[in-house]
Amino acid sequence: MSITGSIVIYVIIWWIVFFSLLPIDVNRKKFKKIDGEDPGSPENPKILKKFIYTSIISSLLFLIIYYLVHYNYLNLRNFLL
Repeated sequence: MSITGSIVIYVIIWWIVFFSLLPIDVNRKKFKKIDGEDPGSPENPKILKKFIYTSIISSLLFLIIYYLVHYNYLNLRNFLL
């Protein structure tokens, strides 16, 4: 796996995990609706916490995928022949 391919795979994994974690642990405003504001907008989205969790989970998933590819457990060429 090349450096460029590794970076692309990591970024794709990171974004998928990030969007999966966004709705978790969100407190919604239950009063004082302001015109033009989404009633479901979070009061405190805790983005830094989600960035850290996303980076940790993505790194673990990437390491698993990297070792599977490196030791030929995940090799599409073997399945095509």
